[in-house]
Amino acid sequence: MDPYAVLGLPPDASLEEATSAYRALAKAHHPDVAGDPRSAEVMASINAAFDELRARAAPDGVATDDPAPGAAGAPPRHPRRGAWLPDGTRRALGAELLAALEQQEAVHLVVPTTTWVSPESTLALTDRRLLWLADDQPTHRVRSLRFRDVARVESKLAWPRRRGRASVRVRTLAGRRLDFGDLTPDVALQIARALGAEL
Repeated sequence: MDPYAVLGLPPDASLEEATSAYRALAKAHHPDVAGDPRSAEVMASINAAFDELRARAAPDGVATDDPAPGAAGAPPRHPRRGAWLPDGTRRALGAELLAALEQQEAVHLVVPTTTWVSPESTLALTDRRLLWLADDQPTHRVRSLRFRDVARVESKLAWPRRRGRASVRVRTLAGRRLDFGDLTPDVALQIARALGAEL
């Protein structure tokens, strides 16, 4: 996939131009706005293209064809985003969640989930918070909740129980309610225990 072509940009476009193009395309093709049944697929391509361009522009990104560190004339290498994590975890997180991680933040779990805002979300459980990406949202896609801000948490099986799915309901100290659904029961329990251990 050529991210510039997807966003309708020339190859020398700046990140600011890419951002403007992304916003315009997101407004036109977002599934909540467009009547086209393919809009979710088109929006996913637009999101992926913009993620790719942002990752390329990130100061801590490393091109695979960089000269070896210390080689004559080689630019200094920056560590890869989330370099302390296993490759599989980095791939599961994707560019946006990786960018939201704090230095040395350990990631225990990355799973697909649903929220009331987005039926297509990716949820990460780290050593200090819940971090999630609303895949189908045009803006404010990454959100988080620190363990210290959790007032109450519960996991429960979905109805009908034979589906083998569960959800986690979190109440924050500010009174906000968050629901993460379509999880396996063991994952829901793991998340609830991690959050409950901090209460």
